[in-house]
Amino acid sequence: MAAKSSKKVVSAVEAMYGENVFSLNVMANVLSKKAFASISKTINDGGALDPAIAGEVAAAMKDWAISKGATHFCHWFQPLTGTTAEKHDSFISPDGNGGVKMEFSAKELIQGEPDASSFPSGGLRATFEARGYTAWDPTSPAFIKEGEDGTTLCIPTVFCGYHGEALDKKTPLLRSSAALAKQMDRAGKLFGVKAVTKAYATLGPEQEYFLIDKSYYEQRLDLIQTGRTLFGRKPARHQQMEDHYFGAIRPRILAFMEDLDQELWKLGAPAKTRHNEVAPAQFEIAPIYERLNLAIDHNLMCMELMRQIADRHGLVCLLHEKPFAGVNGSGKHNNWSVVGPDGKNWLYPGSSPHENAKFLFTLIAIIKAVDTHADLLRASVASPGNDHRLGANEAPPAIISVFLGDQLTDIIEQLEKGEAKSAKSGGTIAIGADVIPTLPRDATDRNRTSPFAFTGNKFEFRALGSNMNPAAANVVLNTIVAEAIDELATQLEADVKAKKDFNKSLQALLSATIKKHKRVVFNGDNYTEEWHKEAERRGLPNKKTTPEALKAYEAEKAVTLFEKYAVLTKKELLSRYEIYIHNYKSVLSYEAECAKTIASTQIFPAAVEYQAVLASTVKAVDEAGSKAASAKDVLGKVSKLADDLAAGIKALEDAIESHNTDKMKASMLQTRAAADELEALLPADLWPLPTYAEMLFLY
Repeated sequence: MAAKSSKKVVSAVEAMYGENVFSLNVMANVLSKKAFASISKTINDGGALDPAIAGEVAAAMKDWAISKGATHFCHWFQPLTGTTAEKHDSFISPDGNGGVKMEFSAKELIQGEPDASSFPSGGLRATFEARGYTAWDPTSPAFIKEGEDGTTLCIPTVFCGYHGEALDKKTPLLRSSAALAKQMDRAGKLFGVKAVTKAYATLGPEQEYFLIDKSYYEQRLDLIQTGRTLFGRKPARHQQMEDHYFGAIRPRILAFMEDLDQELWKLGAPAKTRHNEVAPAQFEIAPIYERLNLAIDHNLMCMELMRQIADRHGLVCLLHEKPFAGVNGSGKHNNWSVVGPDGKNWLYPGSSPHENAKFLFTLIAIIKAVDTHADLLRASVASPGNDHRLGANEAPPAIISVFLGDQLTDIIEQLEKGEAKSAKSGGTIAIGADVIPTLPRDATDRNRTSPFAFTGNKFEFRALGSNMNPAAANVVLNTIVAEAIDELATQLEADVKAKKDFNKSLQALLSATIKKHKRVVFNGDNYTEEWHKEAERRGLPNKKTTPEALKAYEAEKAVTLFEKYAVLTKKELLSRYEIYIHNYKSVLSYEAECAKTIASTQIFPAAVEYQAVLASTVKAVDEAGSKAASAKDVLGKVSKLADDLAAGIKALEDAIESHNTDKMKASMLQTRAAADELEALLPADLWPLPTYAEMLFLY
């Protein structure tokens, strides 16, 4: 019975996987051989859809979607708001006889026109210029979004202005992917590889998040409006015992995770790992890596589904980088690698000198890229939410450095001196129990404090915030690595043209490159004050706040980089700077307004009420002829803190009126300090907000 049952489960998962995706498997069954061959080439190699087959593809997509219950379609895109957007249109068209027929044209598939006037553009368009265009991205398949009473066909698209300017995050991502592929293909020719595919980047984004009971969320105006708690005293017990990490998953949470996995599998998203994270009420989901563009689309789908499915379970999913002060924040670990034209991962050390030469070339190109453009990588993860996390528990600092581990560091040190002739053996890890076999040691250990760590066959960029669209960071990563490979390949091509020995040229080039850029390599604890001092000595940038970090987008160096590889024009790049700065100021403004409201209308009245209770108690005890020393002491403390809270509220009002974000941050901290101390003194029945202890442990 057990064997039959397990077969049913396997069969159900296999049947479910990708059932809501207009995938190549589906297209193979519904398109002509000519149309299928054409669109397969478009998807695998990039480029525009052949107009000659667009009508056939649209008709087949419509019929498939209708068979899934769809009545509407939408172009699903990624504006510069940080979220996804969609405008739904029905398939219906009047038939002229009082009825309707279901239609979907090639034009509707390929191009849409949502109003662009209300989306941020950072000066790319005037407000009255409303036209914006969406265009299908065939490399990311259409999918079905299920609602309560129907379904919608979603078509992933780019979003551009009337003159072709990028108003979204997908357009520069696709451009950067093309730039990287072009340079990797050049490198492939230098190494004499047989091209079987166009080079591409891969990604596996790990997603951290919190789940709390919906009833608590609904009582917290700060969570509703800002995504984080603006007030809250850290409970006596939080994550000190380290017993939540990988602990047994509670049934209610497991039910949520099971539903999430199944919904993702239906969409062809390869959800693989689920577990408890470090902080109480914190969790993580991680997928198997896939092509970069598709992986980002799947991550955006995942974040949307997490919110929806949590609601079904009476929970709320918090994706803010720091929803609870004093406990672990949430990140999105960006596991990035690159596949060469030979179809192989070039960040996977090989068993032959040729394979290892490709690996070392790619590795050192990435080190060069990170050192040259550490400021841009930092800017790509800058946000008001991430400012609360970077440098805190389980989060790397704002200093961008590269972790390689002892074995690889030893190899590049040998390369720096000349030729790498040996490698430190990985060896084995002895477990210490006879019944457990020895395990092979990886080439590197893991460094959880490093922002950019090599983890065996990929680099893990750990500084992304949990709430972020990963596109911005990967646009930067793709482009800076493309530049580094371009510069190395150009030198090697010149040497080949000059009839120099390729291996000797490669050896000399890698040696010179690592000498110049080794300062960015650091294998120690990134949290220590010693490293901060050492990083300053090495000349590594340390931009601790979003406004500081975002200035990198304005630098001429950045403009030159993105224009050279046709990823972003100067105007497009500067527009992003304007949008992100405006977003930073807006977030600080509404956080300050929300803090003022909560402090004024909930916390201060509770403090005054308790003052009255204490004053009445003191008076009654005094009149009875006894001393009320303890009550007087508490009354004094509460009165002092109430005055401090009132002063904080006044400071908030002044900061909001002056539009000064630094003053807003300072006055929010001032107000919070008084409020959190009051929480420790007021009776539980008078405290107006659900506490950390309730939200983090009672779910």
